[in-house]
Amino acid sequence: QVQLIESGGGLVQAGDSLRLSCAVSGRTFSSYAMGWFRQAPGKEREFVAGISWAGGRTHYDDSVQDRFIITRDNAKKTLYLQMNSLKREDTAVYYCAVVSWPRSDYQVEENEYDYWGQGTQVTVSS
Repeated sequence: QVQLIESGGGLVQAGDSLRLSCAVSGRTFSSYAMGWFRQAPGKEREFVAGISWAGGRTHYDDSVQDRFIITRDNAKKTLYLQMNSLKREDTAVYYCAVVSWPRSDYQVEENEYDYWGQGTQVTVSS
């Protein structure tokens, strides 16, 4: 059984930083591309960042480019999202997800992912 467990969310002020973690079990973590998505109240879930299976390639939504950094530690089977210079519009539930097939590049579309975490709330106040 594949499980993804996010942590690290919370309430912060605009301009602060947070680091989200996603611990993965039940799948050979090092063989799969991973991604972060988010869903704000009243909005559709959207792509935030993705990382290839080997970690050498990353991709970000324009709204977080140069502020967020996605990384992975294959030894710890953990995905991270370092979020800097947070803005009110970053307020959302953040989800990590694993791509359906092994050894792929990062993926942007939700339907390329088959397992999701339960989400962690990030709230940014002004």
